[in-house]
Amino acid sequence: MSDQPRFRALSLGAGVQSSTLLALSAEGILPKVDYAIFADTGWEPAAVYAHLDRLEEEIATPAGIPVLRVSAGNIRDDALNPDHRFASMPLHILNKDGRPGMTRRQCTGEYKVKPIKQKVRELLGYPYPARIPKGIFVEQWVGISTDEFHRAKDADVKYMRNRHPLLDMSWSRADCARYLTSLGLADTPKSSCLGCPFHGNAQWRHIRDTSPSEWADVVEFDAAIRQGNARANATGNRLLGEAFLHRSRVPLSEAPIDHVTAAERAALRISADEADVLENGVEDGCSPWACRGDADALTQDDFGLAT
Repeated sequence: MSDQPRFRALSLGAGVQSSTLLALSAEGILPKVDYAIFADTGWEPAAVYAHLDRLEEEIATPAGIPVLRVSAGNIRDDALNPDHRFASMPLHILNKDGRPGMTRRQCTGEYKVKPIKQKVRELLGYPYPARIPKGIFVEQWVGISTDEFHRAKDADVKYMRNRHPLLDMSWSRADCARYLTSLGLADTPKSSCLGCPFHGNAQWRHIRDTSPSEWADVVEFDAAIRQGNARANATGNRLLGEAFLHRSRVPLSEAPIDHVTAAERAALRISADEADVLENGVEDGCSPWACRGDADALTQDDFGLAT
């Protein structure tokens, strides 16, 4: 039985690290991937969609690498639709007794991991629920750099084997940024949902100060989720407290996003790329196999959810 993958696929989030992997593969510095798969939540910033289009047109297509866009729906619309089974976002909760909490993060698995797995199965010729024979697998590249090596994980299914080429190359996020700059891609954005509750103050300010329409969108969404969706969590139970996008647990329009955090002050002493991962101990951005908010994995009881 062959121990060779059927094909190589890049998990393309269109952020700094995965964009770097796509370019390294397209240039022949790394082996060529057969596919680059982008899981679209339907609520990425306009800058991410524009960057993805540019990656496809200028990097992937000339190298013969298909960019496949997959989706499990629009996370914003689903979150506000009382008739839709909503995979909960990690919302900041203020419980009725005044205790802070956070809802369980399920959005990454539902809107990023699941559609990628479905596409990989389809490409292998074994769409769900077909059984994939033992020994058949794909090599999946994940953009993890040395500054976040602790987020490197194996896939949770036997037909996908994760590989982290940036770790093999000992590249940091700063190395990736320098490489992208050399290709004219210095403006590569962070990939994450527009209204991700893991945004730090700097990211919220960036949205407010550079895109008034997107700022209005997240402020509107924040107000809409205050009492929770009719199916606010996976079991369909309502939240016992109020939900917020900002960690201060006040309306986003009033949140103290102009407060400069210790990490931002640190950016005056170190490179901005290194400081990116420090703000409030949570890195901005979202990757299917390396959500920057994995530290939120607590129980429903910890977060004041009705049971």
